[in-house]
Formats: sequence, C-alpha cells, structure tokens
Amino acid sequence: MLNNLKTLEIKAFVPAKDFEISKQFYSELGFTKASDSDGVAYFHKGRCSFLLQDFYEKVYAENFMMHLLVEDIHSWHKQVEVSGVAKKYDVKVSDIVEQPWGMLDFTLHDPSGVLWRFGENI
Repeated sequence: MLNNLKTLEIKAFVPAKDFEISKQFYSELGFTKASDSDGVAYFHKGRCSFLLQDFYEKVYAENFMMHLLVEDIHSWHKQVEVSGVAKKYDVKVSDIVEQPWGMLDFTLHDPSGVLWRFGENI
C-alpha cells in the first residue's frame, strides 16, 4: 500500500541562535526567503529548501549538519567567498577537498554553529 504513495519534498528545520542574523546570512549566501511568519522562515535555492526556525539549543545546533549536493563545487565555493559571509559573520569555511567516498566538498558553519557540507559527485 505504501508503494503507491508519492512524496513531494522533505525539509529540515534548521535552528537559529539569532533568527534575524541567520535570515540575513542565508539571504546573503544566495538562498531565497519565500516566507517568514511565526518564527519559521522558508528558504530555497532551486529545488532545494529548508525551514529556518527561531529556536536554539547549543548542543543541538552544533551537532546539526546539512548536505547540499551541487553541480559545480568550485562556483559555489567562489560564491561563498565573494559573498563575504565568512568574515562578516565570523564563521568557518573550508577549502575544497576530494573525499574518499567520491565527492569534492567544502564545509561552512552558519552563525548558530550548524555545519553545511556542500558537495559535488566526481
């Protein structure tokens, strides 16, 4: 019976220590804010999306990870550098690394400590 059920989308609720700063960070990173009400902001880039929530628990946020699969890792890394978010928000961004599991990737922490891993299949 479940085989006939179609899915449309799955979204994570990403925690935000300072909701306003996090909304600004994700907008400057290149995500589009489609809605914002009652402590939840909906962000998307193409067909990928997430819900930023006005909720923060340090241990939860610092152990939360998002993975964004992209077509061109070098363009994304350049976009992060050009956006200036690392310096402006005092967050870490790594160099691009070839991983043993067949991906090129880099990481970026958001202002709340959430780890984003941007990856491209090799």
